[in-house]
Amino acid sequence: MPESKDAALVPVQLTPERMQSIGVKTGTVEYKQLSDDLRATGTVDIDERLLSYVQVRFPGYIRKVFANATYQYIRKGEPLFTVYSPDLVATQQEYLLAQQNQELLQSSTVDGVAAGANTLSEAAEHRLAQWDVPASELAKLKETGKPVTDLTIYSPVSGFITERNALPNLYVEPSTRLYTVADLSRVWVNAQIFQDDIGRLKQGDAASITVDSYPGRTFTGQIEEILPQVDMATRTVRVRLAIANPGLKLKPGMFVNVEVKSSLGRQLVVPASAVFESGTRQIVFLNHGNGNLEPKEIAVGLRVGDNFVVLRGLGANQSIVTSANFLIDSESQLQAAAGSFVPPPPGAGANSSSANAPSVAQANIDFTTDPNPLNRGNNIFRVRLTGPGNTPFTGASVTVTFYMAAMPAMGMAPMNTSATLAEKGNGLYEGGSTLDSGGTWLVTITAQKNGKPIATKQLHVNVTGGM
Repeated sequence: MPESKDAALVPVQLTPERMQSIGVKTGTVEYKQLSDDLRATGTVDIDERLLSYVQVRFPGYIRKVFANATYQYIRKGEPLFTVYSPDLVATQQEYLLAQQNQELLQSSTVDGVAAGANTLSEAAEHRLAQWDVPASELAKLKETGKPVTDLTIYSPVSGFITERNALPNLYVEPSTRLYTVADLSRVWVNAQIFQDDIGRLKQGDAASITVDSYPGRTFTGQIEEILPQVDMATRTVRVRLAIANPGLKLKPGMFVNVEVKSSLGRQLVVPASAVFESGTRQIVFLNHGNGNLEPKEIAVGLRVGDNFVVLRGLGANQSIVTSANFLIDSESQLQAAAGSFVPPPPGAGANSSSANAPSVAQANIDFTTDPNPLNRGNNIFRVRLTGPGNTPFTGASVTVTFYMAAMPAMGMAPMNTSATLAEKGNGLYEGGSTLDSGGTWLVTITAQKNGKPIATKQLHVNVTGGM
């Protein structure tokens, strides 16, 4: 099969009356500062980087538990639990013994004795520090000279306890996670963005969050990560937003409304209403004034609000048509067809000779219709033929042909219909036909006598009714 091609682009000339009747409006191609707003939904989640885990660095047994409920709010420095560790007690005793020896041997004259005592004391103190024994407990140990049997463990941050494994009398090791504490002063919001919109976003774009629970309240942040996976069921991509959470109003799992503002900078734009698809092309009509309209193939990119970003084909300050594009496209094709489509007269064929055609019209054609204007459906056509001196022209064969060009953008194939008119006397010929669509039709009227053309006339008519 031959490859189909897009129809040629043909300029169109419209009268002011015609432009007004089909509602032609114009606009301007111009540069604008664009900010693309994209709306979606999302859910609040904990910022994993603000999670703190509480563990001990030595084996032991939990004695008392102070923070004993999941989702309990705990402040930094508040006690969580106490732990008894034989290893910790033994190390404290070693430290105290090293301190005593250090004092006794400090004045020794034997080489290396005083230095060795200092080393033992420092090693014991270093081991206690490595086990995260607070400096206050070390100071208390030095002051009292007694080992701390039950060491109190404090919360390293303020936040909500999201996981608790600390229980009285539980044996714990350094690998045991006892608490997970979440700081909710900043949260993640996982927004579900359709894959077609991902190209509009970038890391760092400003975002705002609203929640039905807090009317009039807006939470702000920015895009932190566009995750590299598409949900196969919803065809959405998860976009992670980092959002400040003053007052801790946003709760993990909460459903929120998301608005992302992406600055696109200064862009050349054309009104979206000016662009229409014609086959595989994007077309606009340039307005050169005085009804002179030129179809122009262009390329557009992102749609932002009521505008398309222009990629190629247009320049700033050009005037373009912003309404009635489909009708103008149809008019363009009709005017193109008017120069090439003339229905053959009845009986014309391979054996017909151009020598038989008259060089000038022998009759004048006056065309009227009922109803006027024509409508979609059945219509009556009347042609009055007159010769020199306005005398009736009788005995002719009159054919009226209606033609509407294809409109690929609307999925419409070309249409045509013909009617042979009957002679009614006194130069009047009448007939009828059915028109299947409203819109602009090209009408070709041919009159013959004795098999030879005597008159031809072409005109455009508007047919009321839908397409």
